[in-house]
Amino acid sequence: MSISDNGKVLLITGASTGIGRATAVLAVAAGWRVVVAARSAQKLAALEEELGAERAMAVQCDVAEWEQQEAMVQKTIERFERIDAVFANAGFSKGSSFIDGEHKPDEWRDMVLTNLFGAAATARLTLPELVKTKGHFLVTGSVLGRVTSIRNLYAATKWGVTGMAQAIRNEVAAMGVRVTLVEPGIVDTPFWEGLQKPVAPELRSEDVGRAVMFAIGQPPHVDVSEIIIRPAGQAH
Repeated sequence: MSISDNGKVLLITGASTGIGRATAVLAVAAGWRVVVAARSAQKLAALEEELGAERAMAVQCDVAEWEQQEAMVQKTIERFERIDAVFANAGFSKGSSFIDGEHKPDEWRDMVLTNLFGAAATARLTLPELVKTKGHFLVTGSVLGRVTSIRNLYAATKWGVTGMAQAIRNEVAAMGVRVTLVEPGIVDTPFWEGLQKPVAPELRSEDVGRAVMFAIGQPPHVDVSEIIIRPAGQAH
């Protein structure tokens, strides 16, 4: 692991596994200090140990809970005194369709609260800090936020994230804050546990993490507004 330090701080939600975890590892190697947030305290503790407590801080947080996100931001400022980039990455899918299978309304509610409210709350609570640092807000959408190829509510939440990213950019671009919507295709992550994964090529989490690092590594006058990243061979 690199011992360089660029003095900047990256906050990542949904960081215990998959894309968030991979991005945290890449960020520390690139000289960032990171705050890794997720619901799983055990996985976060292991990640903090791997990255090194002097460069990383783990914060248990359910993004669907406003008060927990408030505490996450407060702990970040208390520890590192600044936030230069935020990756609102937390999200999950429940695969029930609109007509077939067992309908569990609580699962839909939890998904909407995490994928939409959670990302919006992360933005609302961190953007004032990003204005101070002329920082960067990134959010995980999906190719399903562009082309709806599945029959469930998850796609609708990601269409919502697409609109949210543009709305945030409309508000903060003049304040010097960059906004990037990251839209992955099929990625081999724990996201698919309990879901039927499409038979198609897959990205690795690190592939998406490198796209994130590309965006935040650009000079301040460059705003990489959207990154659609699919595995070769995925048509939509």
